Amino acid sequence: MATPRATARTPGRRLQAEAKRAAILDAAEALFITDGYELTSVDAISARAGVSKRTVYDHFGDKQTLFRGVLGRANDAVVANVRTAIDEELTDDRDIRDALLGFARRVTTGMFPTSGYGTFRRLSSQAPAAPRLPEAARDEPERMMEERFAKFAADGKLRLTDPRRAMQHFVALTMRLVLDMTDEDETGAVGEPEVLEILADGVDVFLRAYR
Repeated sequence: MATPRATARTPGRRLQAEAKRAAILDAAEALFITDGYELTSVDAISARAGVSKRTVYDHFGDKQTLFRGVLGRANDAVVANVRTAIDEELTDDRDIRDALLGFARRVTTGMFPTSGYGTFRRLSSQAPAAPRLPEAARDEPERMMEERFAKFAADGKLRLTDPRRAMQHFVALTMRLVLDMTDEDETGAVGEPEVLEILADGVDVFLRAYR
């Protein structure tokens, strides 16, 4: 198995290397999505990126590591979006219902429709044929939500003993329900008013159990 090669670089060489790495990731992402992990070759990735096959191996070592790099980049974008939504919607000075509804709306109408989230889901769905990220990376969005729910409980805004289970219930009643409904509707006819109605109902059910 090839291993990434580490060498001392001048700033100019470092920038050039970073540009090549980004080009490889972009090329690999496009091919992993269109052709799938198993059918995508390092030769095809290097050709699309405009670099040598050796350069791909120098940066990533093998196809498994490269796929994890592509998936990790997509996962980082999801984590950043969820972190922003938590920080800006689930605030201490906000009514708990408004906060929960605002967060769920931010994620479902602001993040779910984006191409970046679509890329993340298409890459993630290729398991078990394709490598997966470490569990800690996969669970980061839920961990951040769990921490905020625990804080709400400590502040007396929610009544719960298991923040993780409460978070899972909240996700199932709101964002997961919207995602499942959208996946099942091949016409793309699910509109924002219907989404908001589902979210409002889910938040109310959640609060009847946990407030």
